[in-house]
Amino acid sequence: MNVPIKALCQWLLVLAALWLSGCTTYVQTQVTAFSDWSGSDATRTYAFARQGEQQNSIEQTTYETLVANELSKYNFRQTPDASARYQVALGYSVRGDLVTVRQPVYYDPWPMYGPYGRPFWGPWGGWGPYGPWGPTGYVDQSYPVYIHALQIRMTDRQTGREVYKVTAVNSTGDPSLYQAMPYLTRSALADFPLGNGTVRTVTLPVDKNGGISNETAASLTPTDRGVAPAPASKTVE
Repeated sequence: MNVPIKALCQWLLVLAALWLSGCTTYVQTQVTAFSDWSGSDATRTYAFARQGEQQNSIEQTTYETLVANELSKYNFRQTPDASARYQVALGYSVRGDLVTVRQPVYYDPWPMYGPYGRPFWGPWGGWGPYGPWGPTGYVDQSYPVYIHALQIRMTDRQTGREVYKVTAVNSTGDPSLYQAMPYLTRSALADFPLGNGTVRTVTLPVDKNGGISNETAASLTPTDRGVAPAPASKTVE
């Protein structure tokens, strides 16, 4: 990806903090696209290209099905390799990391009244939920976070010329790449084809079953939550 790695990692760790703290019901995905696309509907035939361990992989087949479903929305038709105009190659990975969130600790000056403050002063008492003095300190809490990535690369089968490449990266507390892949796929291929050098954030809501809801994807800017990264663990390819 031709985007600053340090900035991208910091952005992902911020999103991970939001996810792990339970402050969001959305999955945000960073998408970067490079395009030399000039195809028409009549030439949108393709076949998947597999490399090495992907040749006989059930996991690969599962992810190809997700990508094929998204490509069909743009009039792409999967055909045998010999008759395909384009070859579509997939790359994917998940990497473990840690995120540390600094959280304030507050002193309760009236514990005898319980968590809702003094009576007749509103639900939090006369000085709000944390008394008049603000936080008394901070504590660092660390959580595991997993950075998932998907790259979709399209090439002209006859010439080998790359015509489209898009990379989608997101971060959640779930180590499963399978669970992340629907978000990565939909985000990567949303509004195909994107312009060359496009970098954007795609936000997809999560439904009650943990999948993607039917709400429309929206672009949002993540909020700085004061997240400090911890040393990374190994990458799983």
